[in-house]
Amino acid sequence: MQSPEVFDTDKRKLLSALSHGSIFFSGLIISVAIPIAILLVSDDPVVKDNAKEAINFHFNVWLYGLILIPLSFITFGLAGGVWWLVHWGFTIWAVAHSLSKPDQPFRYPFIFRLI
Repeated sequence: MQSPEVFDTDKRKLLSALSHGSIFFSGLIISVAIPIAILLVSDDPVVKDNAKEAINFHFNVWLYGLILIPLSFITFGLAGGVWWLVHWGFTIWAVAHSLSKPDQPFRYPFIFRLI
């Protein structure tokens, strides 16, 4: 009988938080490369799930940004400001979750999942 594989909790926390935290650099298209790289090099299933979720969140931030930035001109910045608070709030929530519950992948609410 095989014993279950044990993963380093500190490494799991770091890589999961880094995957989600990369959205703080979302102004740079390269920010999505961080969770993609983590997805490709990690063998930890929780880290892989967090990296996939972070990649999906990047795509959603960009999509909603494309929609809400033009609306910001009509709403005097309100639409873009609300989205900025929401996406940063979700990111902080995801990083906190990754650090406090390292054995459970984080799932963003209200997003489309392509991966």
